[in-house]
Amino acid sequence: MRLLILGTGWMAQEHARRFSAIEGVDIVGAVDVDPTRVGEYADAYKIPKRFTSLEAALEWGQFDAVANVTPDRIHHPTTMALIAAGKPVLCEKPLAENFGKAIEMAAAAEAAGLVNMVNLTYRNVAPLQRARRMVQAGEIGTVRHVEASYLQSWLVSKFWGDWRSDPKWLWRLSRGHGSNGVLGDVGIHILDFASYGAALDIDHVFCRLRAFDKAPDNRIGEYQLDANDSFAMTLDFANGAFGVVHASRWATGHLNELRLRIYGDKGGIEVVHNLNGSLLKACLGANVENAKWEDLDAGTVPTNYQRFVDAVRSGVQTEPTFRHAAGLQKVLDLAVVSDEKRAELRAHADTQ
Repeated sequence: MRLLILGTGWMAQEHARRFSAIEGVDIVGAVDVDPTRVGEYADAYKIPKRFTSLEAALEWGQFDAVANVTPDRIHHPTTMALIAAGKPVLCEKPLAENFGKAIEMAAAAEAAGLVNMVNLTYRNVAPLQRARRMVQAGEIGTVRHVEASYLQSWLVSKFWGDWRSDPKWLWRLSRGHGSNGVLGDVGIHILDFASYGAALDIDHVFCRLRAFDKAPDNRIGEYQLDANDSFAMTLDFANGAFGVVHASRWATGHLNELRLRIYGDKGGIEVVHNLNGSLLKACLGANVENAKWEDLDAGTVPTNYQRFVDAVRSGVQTEPTFRHAAGLQKVLDLAVVSDEKRAELRAHADTQ
């Protein structure tokens, strides 16, 4: 399979490493509007062709599929152009800036019969995949309550660098620089982690967002620090289960951690994923009476990169699709409105 990588920022390096490790995949071209950056990237990963526009790459056309690793606001126009050219696309998250654009992308890819995927990276976590299978098999009975969190501490710790002086962090705190805060950055990840793991659709959402004071007048240079740092939401799932999901960049002691707890009327499951690895625990059967949790082996699972390659080769669509990501984007859009109106809003409706 001949692959084109569109965009050459930090995440594009991960794409290059991952795809290069898959047998039979050749990265044949790279695209970036910055000629220096695309040249350095292509040299680093031994990519023979480099372009400074998508139009030039499409005119060349000698590739089978595309990894779209452009900035969020560029996903929609570039992916629509790729779909029009008949190219399967693995797009970085979020699929688009809003639900309207995301569902347009999904509908276009489906109408063209093209393989389409969104790189929701935590689908690569084996314990999450096994947790979902356990829920679907009825091992914990009917799901009643779901609790999920995405915790980061980079506003407290300098482990990732000093956000006060580093533009790559400062822009994430500024709505004027295109950020929708922690909701826009990791919200789609933890919503997918929760709903996919629990094997449930989200029906209603109520959300609160908060941006805390971080500097005099909440400004550092050109950056107005007004994007949300923390969010908390309650969810109703389609089966009537209740959910609590929250995320924060102020979570001291948690560099980057996702946690999911799923409680049914016959048992419970817990998934934890952080920089040290992943774990899966369950409280089932006789252990329910004495609240004994046991560690489970989740094995390994193919990555999104491998599954995208397999789907392109076979022509058989796989998850997570554009349509799924559009549904998550609808929940995120409604979360913002919910905070503004202090109202619960319906999320699970027709997404055609």
